[in-house]
Amino acid sequence: MSNPNHLTLGAWIVHVASWFLPACRVQDIGAPVAGWKAFRLAACAIWPSEEVQFQTVHHEVLATLSVITTLFFVLCSPWVVLRGSRLLRRWSAWVAAAAFIFNMHWIILFGPQRSQLAIGYFLWLLSFLLLAIGLFVSSRLVVSVSEQLDETRISKASGQG
Repeated sequence: MSNPNHLTLGAWIVHVASWFLPACRVQDIGAPVAGWKAFRLAACAIWPSEEVQFQTVHHEVLATLSVITTLFFVLCSPWVVLRGSRLLRRWSAWVAAAAFIFNMHWIILFGPQRSQLAIGYFLWLLSFLLLAIGLFVSSRLVVSVSEQLDETRISKASGQG
């Protein structure tokens, strides 16, 4: 892994840590909810549970989109970093940046109870930012083999002309 990917490695480490740290406290019982459990609760719109009933369809949609951003992070980012082209990395960086901005909606959604958000949530959110920055840097510095070959051919052609 090259130096620019230290940011993405850091993003993955922070993301994994966020799954095991408290993400929020449940208002009714005051108990902390680990990140993996918060993910499960957010997924209740598409993976029903008796534990959670969303107040509105709007809340269901927001929670579901957060679940999708997390799945993107977990399932797609390793592949993008390890195998993705420059263009795919750049596009994925924009997706990760959008996910970071979008997932800040929990701060707004919690309103006056935003103090119930805990370190796991903030690390989870930070992981999207780190991933976006790492992918932006990586997309600028990583040159595919075919691009290197093209540059070599152009250099040789201009030197012979």
